[in-house]
Amino acid sequence: MAERTVGQQADVVVVGGGLAGLVAAAEAADAGRSVILIDQEPEQSLGGQAFWSLGGLFLVDSPEQRRMGVKDSRDLAWQDWLGSAQFDREEDRWPRAWAEAYVDFAAGEKRAWLRQMGHRVFPIVGWAERGDGRAEGHGNSVPRFHITWGTGPGVVEPFERRVREHAGTGRLQFRFRHRVDALVLESGAVVGVQGTVLAPDSVARGMASNREEIADFEIRGQAVIVTSGGIGGNHDLVRKAWPARLGTPPKRMVAGVPAHVDGRMLQITGEAGARIINPDRMWHYVEGLRNWDPIWDNHGIRILPGPSSLWLDAEGNRLPAPYFPGFDTLGTLTHLRSTGHDYSWFVLTQAVIEKEFALSGSEQNPDLTGKDVKLLLSRVRAGAAGPVEAFKQHGEDFVVADTLEELVEGMNRVGDAGLHIDAGALRELVEKRDREIDNEFTKDAQITALRGARNYRGDKLIRVASPHKFLDPKHGPLIAVRLNVLTRKTLGGLETDLSGRCLTSEGEPLPGLYAAGEVNGFGGGGMHGYNALEGTFLGGCLFSGRTAGRAAAAQVG
Repeated sequence: MAERTVGQQADVVVVGGGLAGLVAAAEAADAGRSVILIDQEPEQSLGGQAFWSLGGLFLVDSPEQRRMGVKDSRDLAWQDWLGSAQFDREEDRWPRAWAEAYVDFAAGEKRAWLRQMGHRVFPIVGWAERGDGRAEGHGNSVPRFHITWGTGPGVVEPFERRVREHAGTGRLQFRFRHRVDALVLESGAVVGVQGTVLAPDSVARGMASNREEIADFEIRGQAVIVTSGGIGGNHDLVRKAWPARLGTPPKRMVAGVPAHVDGRMLQITGEAGARIINPDRMWHYVEGLRNWDPIWDNHGIRILPGPSSLWLDAEGNRLPAPYFPGFDTLGTLTHLRSTGHDYSWFVLTQAVIEKEFALSGSEQNPDLTGKDVKLLLSRVRAGAAGPVEAFKQHGEDFVVADTLEELVEGMNRVGDAGLHIDAGALRELVEKRDREIDNEFTKDAQITALRGARNYRGDKLIRVASPHKFLDPKHGPLIAVRLNVLTRKTLGGLETDLSGRCLTSEGEPLPGLYAAGEVNGFGGGGMHGYNALEGTFLGGCLFSGRTAGRAAAAQVG
């Protein structure tokens, strides 16, 4: 290996080229500071996880909400946030402060700030995380999920453009294939980073790149901002951090993020003296599919479901209220972990899949990602969306049949050996469910919920199927989907004050060191608390990246 390259320096060094890093770098460069942006991956992966996202953003009392007849307010959003976060620790001082600042941002300048950079949203607002059934509990009381026109790439683009403009003037420099292995400390302050230069790699975005070491490096700066993401790509770390309150960790999970989301910088920054809090708080989905056309190893795609599918555990038992599709992610995960099995089932009809199934991910939504209006209009025609239909035809988790008995035969073939769902018992369950459809009122809480959802214009238009009997053949064929646990987000992380400064175990700022994005729990070390309201991960990267970039630039000044 070549000798260490020394002498590189800038006012601000940003570690991580994901969304939070791009925002922080853009803001610091806009303030006139020189910036070096470091990432261990190749240039083609600039934008990180955000590129692959659906691009959903949490906004409060937006024009889009008002046009859809939604009455929202900052107070209602804060009520929902507190009911979901359930802050209950001394360490929640800064996470709670960040949460309140973020809700104010989402109810205030967030939309206008993005809009002036050219960002636009889809006009129909989605209703994610519908909640646990309590006004004071977890979940969104109203639809707040604003999908970016252009999905994840549309969120990344304004900040990548700003950063590349600064690179064109020489104010910002990229250092791709630079893996940080340590922070440089002098006189108790962080003054730079040290690490290893990795060999070039032309691998496609998202795929695992090589780890061939070809040189050492040292880069110095008056401020270092860590924006390196979470641990979701390292399932061993996920299992190690898995809390007892969620049950035992699954033996089998699918990966919702690429392998480079490995948690290395979290440990490195902690070893330098920054405090890590709430490492047991995490956010994983229970509607994961094994991608039939994977980009990274063990690639999982999440179904964003409407509320109609019948949800069964691996043995064929119906999940209790409020564990309906799209309502309470971690509550459902906790319940399913108590069953002793690593998967569950949706049972539905063709009519449901056509109206209610969406797939998370920019590559799974070519109409929204490509800003293709003609293709978008095909969603309101008969048939499932193209990517959904492709999963139905090719995905190993899908079973399609004309009769319930044939469906159960397929489910037993796809499920674990030794697990046998009884066709007679499932028929009885579905028949009982179907009898509740005859009236506009019912004791079945799920059917009441889906009828209530259709009172919202957006759900009735494109998201929730008309209530119907699953055993009525005109709505068929019948479909069963095996659902896997899908790793996603780290909700804890580096503790930071409201300027994004990393704090020590004594609660004092570690001079020269800042953090933003998932590595600091999207703000403060875990601004979501125990639960997320969705649209708040990208938004947390935007807000914390902006805050840290501006604060670091001011420190240098």
